[in-house]
Amino acid sequence: MKRWLKLTMAAVLVFSTLLVPSRARADVAPPMNPPGSNPQPGSEVTQVRMIAETVLIDVQANAPADSLGKARVSADFTMRNLGSQTEVMNVGFPISNNDGFFMYPDITNLDVKVNGNTVQTHPTSGSDPRYGDDTVPWAEFEATFPPGQDVSIQVSYTLEGTGEYPYVAYYYILATGAGWKDTIGSADIILRLPYEANPQNLILDTQIGWSQTTPGGVFSSNEMRWHYENLEPTNENNIEISLVMPSAWKKVLTERDNVSRNPDDGEAWGRLGKIYKEITLLRRGTRQDAGGQELYHLSSQAYEKAVTLLPEDALWHAGFGELLYLHYYWDIFFVNPGDNADMLHALEELNRSIELDPNNAKARSLLDDISYALPEAVRKDNDRYLLLWLTATPTPAQVVPTETPTLAATAAPSTTPIPTRMTGETPAPTANPKLPFCSSALLIPLGIGLVTANWHKRRKIFSK
Repeated sequence: MKRWLKLTMAAVLVFSTLLVPSRARADVAPPMNPPGSNPQPGSEVTQVRMIAETVLIDVQANAPADSLGKARVSADFTMRNLGSQTEVMNVGFPISNNDGFFMYPDITNLDVKVNGNTVQTHPTSGSDPRYGDDTVPWAEFEATFPPGQDVSIQVSYTLEGTGEYPYVAYYYILATGAGWKDTIGSADIILRLPYEANPQNLILDTQIGWSQTTPGGVFSSNEMRWHYENLEPTNENNIEISLVMPSAWKKVLTERDNVSRNPDDGEAWGRLGKIYKEITLLRRGTRQDAGGQELYHLSSQAYEKAVTLLPEDALWHAGFGELLYLHYYWDIFFVNPGDNADMLHALEELNRSIELDPNNAKARSLLDDISYALPEAVRKDNDRYLLLWLTATPTPAQVVPTETPTLAATAAPSTTPIPTRMTGETPAPTANPKLPFCSSALLIPLGIGLVTANWHKRRKIFSK
């Protein structure tokens, strides 16, 4: 009994360890590049107040091949000494942070002006502006603040974006400005894109895995603006911005132009559908924000055009089927079970793809995923796929040689849940779905993650 109890306690300890969040982010987020930041006064108590600041984060249209995206930051600060004595101090500015992998990249091209005159910066160190408990490189510069006078400070530098295709994030730390006297009188943070800013390319209300756009911003042409009055900044006020990478959004603009000039070009419509699809997919799931939902419908319409204009193209049918399946799995299966229209359409597209090309790797790979995740919809039998939701009249399965795989749509949908092959996965919806209680809460996301990992590998491999 004692041995059984020890084993049980050990197992509980292992699982509880898995459930405890860790600061190490290697498995959940890409390396975090340094953020922009407000300057910070020296360690002494100061009578200097930040009367106003305007920060422009100007995202560049082009970036080097080894870059996720760059932004040029220009920050203008108006400082006023409210005391009766002149203050001369070294003003600090963080230029690095722990990227989550214990590397410390720096911001680049730092330039500082005081009252319009360029000043020299000197290396120093300070706390990590993001984590706080690390010591990281800072830059400092000397500034003089006469009593009752405004002093302007301009700081500019280049930020490297943080992310992975097709998303990038930029950060700006307001909290380092808390050391100045009183509140920040007014703060304007401006994000500027090289094209129109809208909810499709600037992601709102959705966590992309390592960033979620700070709420309260207002769209204005190619900008989003945040405005604050009398701000006492804390870490909760720091700015995060989640974007579709300019390199990805430029593909959207290019293909939109192509279909506008050549509306009968099925390949152009397919490419447009594919890039729309790419910028709706997250590591685990799909974008749930309004812009992401708009992109899904635009992708569906573009794929529909592609397969109408190119009905014999097996890969565009498979690509369309992938879009419909992912939308069903993430947006409907867990939210509105029983609405199987997208899943049926997905199976029709995959069925057509296999009819055109029995060896189509993309269609077969997707059907493999479906057979694991939703075995009531698709069952794999050696080299055959039984599309259970497509017909109401089962027919005998046919023996198919391995070298010539085909698709068989041969069985009626069942009203009895069939256990999935993916351990702990929720059964697929039925005519009268009743999702059972599952005590293996840890296993469900693990199963979903396996399927999702395969999807994201394949979206980099396949062309449509």
